[in-house]
Amino acid sequence: MTLVIDIGNTYTKIAVFKQEELLHVEQFQTVDIKVLNGFLSDYQINKTILSSVKKDKEDWQSALSGKVSVTHFTRQTANGIINHYLTPETLGLDRLAAVIGANYLFPGKNNLVIDAGTCITYDWIDASGNYYGGSISPGLNMRYKALNYYTAGLPQLNADQTFDKSFGNDTATAIRSGVQNGIKYELTGFIESYKNKVADMNIILSGGDCIFFDTLLKNSIFAPYIKIEPYLVLKGLNAVTQNNND
Repeated sequence: MTLVIDIGNTYTKIAVFKQEELLHVEQFQTVDIKVLNGFLSDYQINKTILSSVKKDKEDWQSALSGKVSVTHFTRQTANGIINHYLTPETLGLDRLAAVIGANYLFPGKNNLVIDAGTCITYDWIDASGNYYGGSISPGLNMRYKALNYYTAGLPQLNADQTFDKSFGNDTATAIRSGVQNGIKYELTGFIESYKNKVADMNIILSGGDCIFFDTLLKNSIFAPYIKIEPYLVLKGLNAVTQNNND
């Protein structure tokens, strides 16, 4: 079995895979060796792959290396795609793992990966496994927090999945309209742009807010093309270990 660890900007996700099957996944704000020992005692882990968007390593990472074989996911260990990114050393490992996952799950397909996390990333990989790049914009919660942080009078609000108006008629609904409709228009704009270039493609929603984004797009003309893969990054990291076994 494989232990997959993804250290993101906000959370650390830990998953257990039996070959391609996702058996278990948990999300943590903080991780220590006790957490990892729980996984190691509950499952027969024979290898681990670890990816981190952070530069500093925590003590538990070194401790883990003494217990099980660990592969550190890097741009050099990535496989399964052809990476044309002009500055590969600056490409986020989460974005790289996501497109690897998309290509692994849907081989021979054009895939637009939209990762709805702390940031919203849009990444395109074609049917031949060529990856050229994508786009990064502020995420859902980041937009709400920014309006409060950078102004003197706007309140701190959270996302509201029930909001379905085209405009606001008070400050709260005006903020919700700006943030949530703004994201919806951004999503449909990016999707339409790619669709105009390649009509036959999957739209893969991933990340913590992917269900919310799916709701934003449920009445759009793109809904039939949407596939929900909340654990796409984890599956991409696991795919790297599967490819290494070939």
